[in-house]
Amino acid sequence: MPDESAWGKSRGLDPALPPYPLVRHLLDAAAMALHLWDSYLSENQRLRIADGMELAGAGEKARAVVGLCAGLHDIGKLSGFQFCSRHGSDHLSPGLAAGRTKMSAERVGHDVAGLQAAEEVLEALGLAGDGELEVAQRLAEVIGGHHGRFHRVEYGIAPAFLGDAAWAGERVAHAAAVYEALGRPQAPEMFAAPAAVLVTGVVILADWLVSQDDYLRRRQRALEPTLPEHFRRSQEDAPRLLEAASLARVRLRRKEFAEAYGIRGEPNPLQRSVMDELRAAVGAGQRGGIVLVTAAPGDGKSETALEAERVMSEAFGTEGYAFLLPTMATSDQMHLRVTKTLLRQSGEDAGLTLVHSMAWLNSAYADEDLETQTVLTCDGDELSEGGRRAEADMRPQRWLRGSKRPLLAQFSVGTIDQALMAVLPVRHNALRLLALSGKTCIVDEAHAYDPYMQVLLGRLLNWLGAYGVPVVLLSATLPASVSDRLIKEYLQGTGCHAKSALRKRTFPAPYPGWLYVDGETGRATPISDARRHEQSQTRRMKLDVVVEPVVHGVAGGARSRMTVIERLLKPVGEGEGGTALVVCNTVGDAQETYLRLRERFDRRSHRQGGDVQLLHARFPGDVREARTREVTDGLGRGGPRPPRRIVVATQVVEQSLDLDADIVISDLAPLSLLLQRAGRCWRHENHWTRHGYPDGRGRPAWADAPRLVVLDPIAGGGQVPVRWGEVYSEHLLTTTSRTLKGISGGTIAIPDDVPVLVEAVHGDSEGFQWDSPGDHEAKAWTAHKGKEMAERSMAGLRAVPRAWSVAELHDLHHLPGEEDEWELSTRLGADSVRLLCVYAQENGRATLDPEGSQPLPEAAPGGKMPVESVRAVMRRTIPVRADWLREADPDSLAPLESWTEHPMLGELRVLRQVVRGGSVQTVKVGGTTLSLDEDLGLVRK
Repeated sequence: MPDESAWGKSRGLDPALPPYPLVRHLLDAAAMALHLWDSYLSENQRLRIADGMELAGAGEKARAVVGLCAGLHDIGKLSGFQFCSRHGSDHLSPGLAAGRTKMSAERVGHDVAGLQAAEEVLEALGLAGDGELEVAQRLAEVIGGHHGRFHRVEYGIAPAFLGDAAWAGERVAHAAAVYEALGRPQAPEMFAAPAAVLVTGVVILADWLVSQDDYLRRRQRALEPTLPEHFRRSQEDAPRLLEAASLARVRLRRKEFAEAYGIRGEPNPLQRSVMDELRAAVGAGQRGGIVLVTAAPGDGKSETALEAERVMSEAFGTEGYAFLLPTMATSDQMHLRVTKTLLRQSGEDAGLTLVHSMAWLNSAYADEDLETQTVLTCDGDELSEGGRRAEADMRPQRWLRGSKRPLLAQFSVGTIDQALMAVLPVRHNALRLLALSGKTCIVDEAHAYDPYMQVLLGRLLNWLGAYGVPVVLLSATLPASVSDRLIKEYLQGTGCHAKSALRKRTFPAPYPGWLYVDGETGRATPISDARRHEQSQTRRMKLDVVVEPVVHGVAGGARSRMTVIERLLKPVGEGEGGTALVVCNTVGDAQETYLRLRERFDRRSHRQGGDVQLLHARFPGDVREARTREVTDGLGRGGPRPPRRIVVATQVVEQSLDLDADIVISDLAPLSLLLQRAGRCWRHENHWTRHGYPDGRGRPAWADAPRLVVLDPIAGGGQVPVRWGEVYSEHLLTTTSRTLKGISGGTIAIPDDVPVLVEAVHGDSEGFQWDSPGDHEAKAWTAHKGKEMAERSMAGLRAVPRAWSVAELHDLHHLPGEEDEWELSTRLGADSVRLLCVYAQENGRATLDPEGSQPLPEAAPGGKMPVESVRAVMRRTIPVRADWLREADPDSLAPLESWTEHPMLGELRVLRQVVRGGSVQTVKVGGTTLSLDEDLGLVRK
């Protein structure tokens, strides 16, 4: 029998009682892992794990192995770990306490100790014979990775730390108790790395769920008399713990198309083709598949994707979906749409969550979602008190009750970054892969990612292919070369296709339409010609494209950018009215443009309900959410539509926002993005023609055709404005300018011309006219290609290996150091932090508002804070580039001391703006100043 004086949990529990016995915690984790197998994992995940153990058709055996991994995860605590807590070590039996001096001479993580000791324990159980040694090593890797980071098997620790023969016997006794409770499971014949990664994710999640402080204190106070009784109680408790974490699965009652999406009328030909034809294309596939949907903006790709998900989830055994988008703003909008869709299908209890770094600002979350509950993992008990222990304590809280929980839910909507972290060597990447592999993954706006992110996306698709996860890629302007690479990465991940064979194939996608590629066979099935032609006819449109040469700055006369914009908007602001969208390339340009147009056409500000509105990403969360809602309400399909409205915005409106303007005016941008912006022009014309315009009022007489006006600083011999910096490649801007100049008749036929134009600017052609190899354009081309290659190389170096190239699990953490998520970025040069702008009042108080009526709330010990206070703070934060604050004194931007232990507030940077004589002062940060203007947002000069 195991010695129950060996403790598993101590810190944070009732000090008047003995610590929680280790063997009981191991049994808790094993019971939870079994329940996760039964109720959390999808059928597809169970199949992939069983296949990886060569236990196909023997799911119960694979289930028991998963339970064993969870049940042994903390076996490394039977070591010098037992002496890192005075309260814990004081309750050790005399036989165990005798090792105090020798075993506590050094500190080693108990996860590393578990990795080192596991093989010996497994051998004692008869699970590590000669033929099973490789499998035993893999099991040891899983046990050693339960804190989210894999270690090398050969990492050595001092033998004294593991203790003498008595301690070795105790490890075997604890393991035997788990082994017996699980029915003496057999070791598998093999244990492939991808399957082991998923099992590690299950172990981590099981450990956290049974380590929540309320649960442990309850069990500590009433221990069952025997271990079998304890295990039965743990099995009974597991469903309640999973449900309390909002991770229990729900079944949707699928509805007909119009009812499911709240859309008047029938599905369009593209949507109908997926409903009628995709099921036959998928057939009886066994290893997942990938479908690429290509169509112009406004063609209903989101609903098409959800219909594809319905078909593919049923075929491949996934439950729920992850809808991944390029930006926080688009994620917020999609979250609202998906919420309504789920509610229409009786998904009130569905775990739908928003996944991005600012998700907690969204008003869709109930206050109870912000409750924090400590998870006592002992990750950090080996550390001394201080910042590193606090960070270790907060990791699980961020997953179960904090900023990272959403990815684990059955339905999640969020930024692609949260998924790409799964293929970077960051802590808990195994947990991210577990979260994604049970769902169908939908990647929206697949064209919106730079070469660095494309490589990471390809690597993610490789792992999803290995897990047989169905994938839907959506794009209006994806170059054929990029889509080809992504599809091949997925197919390579399935393990069914040789790289040499894939190199000889191409996967051309019809436009508009879809292409389905089966993971196992590689068979490609396109939309039928009839449906594709029908969709083309339904959405056919002639877009007028007007290029206006402009000069940035105060000079330029009639060609001054602002003079041109004012001239173009005169019919809206002073004439018949109507709606216009002005898209700027930088927040600074948007702020200046808004101020000028407000002065010219309507002195009232956006906040005062003026006709000129401003939207960008540098507003506090609550303001950005409100402004996005105002803009989408005014320019949305349902109306009411304002008599006159000018919206000045940045790139936040070019993707996934359902807007319709009478005219779109845009700064020069790469052609694919101009087409995205143009997709907000006359977006709902076909629908309104059939069903009537909002309020019965049509478009103004001056808006006689859909029109995109491009403000081109290059046309006429100019150059890219210096203030644009590296927002876009100069080569792409120059090529776009030249391509627009060559458009016949000044019109683009949508959708027919789109693929040709996209390939002309963004295609993979290596050709370049070297007539003048030293001229400016040639240098821009060289810089563009060099940057592209550098980004791809950097991503290749940072990303984890492809799924079937992993030899040891440590390969998933191949970079040196103890990096957490914040140390590796999914976007080059775009590491971001959350900034809270507060006001330092003359009386010494810090407040959330300039008037001084909302004092900053203090947190109680342990980071506890009322949920309404957390929301009040978090909804005032703004995402900013981390390098903006690099030159600042870290202490000047530190959060309140009482916030440091809170899983969300502890991550903030705080900008303290002095209020003097009722006036808010700017704050100097390095060579710039920052200030929060209530109408303009965060201003940086």
